[in-house]
Amino acid sequence: MKSKYKWLIPGAVLLTTLGMAGCDVEKTEEGSLPDVEVEGGNMPEYDVDAPEVDVGSKEKVITVPDVDVTMPEDDEPDVGEPVEPSAPAPAPQN
Repeated sequence: MKSKYKWLIPGAVLLTTLGMAGCDVEKTEEGSLPDVEVEGGNMPEYDVDAPEVDVGSKEKVITVPDVDVTMPEDDEPDVGEPVEPSAPAPAPQN
C-alpha cells in the first residue's frame, strides 16, 4: 500500500525554500553563545522585509468547441484490431 503522504516532506522543503527566496533578510545584531555555566545568551536579531503579494481573481469566459463523437458501427474494427488488407488505391493520373 502506497503512502498518501510521501510528498509531504519534499513539499514542505520546497515551500520553505520558495518562502525564504522571496524574503530580504539582513542581520542587524551579532549573536553570542552563553557562558559555560549556561547563564543565558544573546540571540541574533534579524530584520526581514517580505515582499508584498496581491492575490486576486478575474472572471473569464472561455469558448469551448462543440465536439461531436461518432461511435463506430458493430461491423467496423475496434482500435488496435487487425484489419483485412484491401486492394491498393489506383494512382492518380496527370
